[in-house]
Amino acid sequence: MPLPNRVDPFGELFADASRGLFIGNRGGRLHRHDRTLGSRRWVTLQWICCQLAFKDRHRKVWGAGYTELFFLDEPTALSAGHRPCFECRRRDALVFAAAWKHAFGLSAPPRASDMDRILHAERLDGRSKRSRRMPIDDLPDGTFIARDDLAFAVSGGAVLRWTPSGYAAALPRPRGAVVNVLTPPAIVRVLAVGYAPQWHPSARL
Repeated sequence: MPLPNRVDPFGELFADASRGLFIGNRGGRLHRHDRTLGSRRWVTLQWICCQLAFKDRHRKVWGAGYTELFFLDEPTALSAGHRPCFECRRRDALVFAAAWKHAFGLSAPPRASDMDRILHAERLDGRSKRSRRMPIDDLPDGTFIARDDLAFAVSGGAVLRWTPSGYAAALPRPRGAVVNVLTPPAIVRVLAVGYAPQWHPSARL
């Protein structure tokens, strides 16, 4: 049986046998000794998105350390409120921080802890995912929206329906509509100034 270690664009954890492009964590251990999921959904404000492989490190998934989480692709991780890791994805993390600086008009790139504090306030409403109503015409590619309890990624003139194994369908982007946005506002701004997330190959529909 697969572990409930996959993360969807709503930030929810679930079990699925399909594989994603990225791994990550929420600052510590969420699972019990019997490898079942506990009640916590995060440990610290540091929610990161990492490479699947780094420096030939090998870990037992849901072993003695932190709880490994898996994402279909980077837009999925960003929607859930995870940022690039400054260790294993340092180049991407520096580009992300530079885009954040530009998006917010800062004098220098922010520290990881500064971004984490803002993202934590934006991604959650209590224990639930926080969403916002925004005009879809203002949303950059890579932003996730929710329609009828399904998640769709904005991509050009289309929205792509998300599934655990890939993007299943492309629908016309509903121009002029106001939609429920899942991606945290700060990350929407980072995407809007040019940060280019790494998509799953199925996004090329």
